[in-house]
Amino acid sequence: MASASDVLDAAITILGETEPRVALTGTAVELLQKMWGIHGPLMFHQSGGCCDGSSPMCYPAGEFITAEADVLLGLFELPECGPLEFWMSKEQFNYWSHTHLTVDVVAGRGSGFSVEAPEGKRFLIRSRLVNGFTPAT
Repeated sequence: MASASDVLDAAITILGETEPRVALTGTAVELLQKMWGIHGPLMFHQSGGCCDGSSPMCYPAGEFITAEADVLLGLFELPECGPLEFWMSKEQFNYWSHTHLTVDVVAGRGSGFSVEAPEGKRFLIRSRLVNGFTPAT
């Protein structure tokens, strides 16, 4: 299990970029490892929200179908589990294009479709502005 103080950066997935766009806190890694044990491989998709405090949805991998209308922001190698993709709708990405996202966990009920909902916790986005990101095409 990860330490709650660790931060796991995603691999860069947008051509030409040199900095990761998304990270997981140690607490998020721990909850994801638990959810992976229950549901198998996982993925994130952020389709709504415009700022800090938004909640990405966590699904069993492949349950949410991505397409040309989505951007792969990062790919995590979740310790003791495997690859975990973080997707965002292109429309949403227009609002977040100059932002680094960190997925954290807080107490509270997540969305009914997100795997952590029954745990009494929810994933939460913490963001910071970053200069130099390339907008998605």
